[in-house]
Amino acid sequence: MPASHKTAYHNAFPGGYIDHVNRVIEGALAINKTWVEFGTEQNYTIEELVFSAINHDLGKMGNGEEMAYLPSKDDWRKKNLGEMYQYNKKLAYMSVPDRSIKLLVDHDIKLTENEWMTIKLHDGLYDQANEPYLKNYMPEQKPRTSLVFIIHQADLMAARIEFEQVWLSKFNEEVLDKPKAKKLDVKTKALGSMKSEGLKNMLNSL
Repeated sequence: MPASHKTAYHNAFPGGYIDHVNRVIEGALAINKTWVEFGTEQNYTIEELVFSAINHDLGKMGNGEEMAYLPSKDDWRKKNLGEMYQYNKKLAYMSVPDRSIKLLVDHDIKLTENEWMTIKLHDGLYDQANEPYLKNYMPEQKPRTSLVFIIHQADLMAARIEFEQVWLSKFNEEVLDKPKAKKLDVKTKALGSMKSEGLKNMLNSL
């Protein structure tokens, strides 16, 4: 399983899903130490943290019968768009967090409230569906645990690092290989934009 279908995102290769999940687990454990050091209320357990990290993207696996991603057979899209996989059209649309929770519930795996909310909200405000939970101004409507933010930060960090590993070196290579354009001085630029021959002659004589 890949972590995404397109190379422009992150880990769009076989095994990318497991690589991403492992990085989120390790990142969450490290980030948690920082939150604790700065005084967050630990109203969650390390077991809840690891469980949420393991299952935050479980919905990308499909529904248990059909895989969510299938290897693309379109060479043009792979070459030009980086779409190495395509969505399985046999699956009804469902957001990744919702499908993750459904898969757990379908297999009689009970979630604590902390785990449920953390998996559901792990994409943060990148998912507009999370706004009622995260974009509010009443204290009683805010998440009751920082675990939600710890897993979001770990996921964001992992995805960014996976992006960097593939793309930043390519961008740097393009910049180095690109021939440097000759800088035109101010006078040359001004002469090139003038339509009046008289003004050109006057400026050129300065």
